[in-house]
Amino acid sequence: MLSELGNDKLRWILWAGWHGRCPECGEGKMFRSWLKLADRCEVCGLDFRFAAPDDGPAFFSQCFVAFPLTFLVLWLEIAYDPPIWVHLFFSIPLMVIGCVLPLRPIKGWLVASQYVNKAQESGTEHLWAKLHAREEADKRRDK
Repeated sequence: MLSELGNDKLRWILWAGWHGRCPECGEGKMFRSWLKLADRCEVCGLDFRFAAPDDGPAFFSQCFVAFPLTFLVLWLEIAYDPPIWVHLFFSIPLMVIGCVLPLRPIKGWLVASQYVNKAQESGTEHLWAKLHAREEADKRRDK
């Protein structure tokens, strides 16, 4: 039973992140632009301020894409000793595209994972509550 629950959570996290959908309802958009998170879900109202993926997407992109592609480019250089234009037209664009394209789904996965697993820094619940209360009070005062 517990493993089924874990598989369902993982499936939901991967689906919501890949599609850029709200991890609460699955309907609203998680992003307002390429990598910028929306302020809140337009369907269920989930506030995305909890999300703090920071440098995670870049780190995972480098680990899972850049490092293997680096070995591919090095193998190409050692095995075939191609002219420099091959690297200019093949290796560099492959590295750039390979590292940039997965950033959005990786960020979506990290945000969905934070929400589904209720992840936050230990001992910061009280500080976050005070910060959000202050922001809400400022918004009401400005209206």
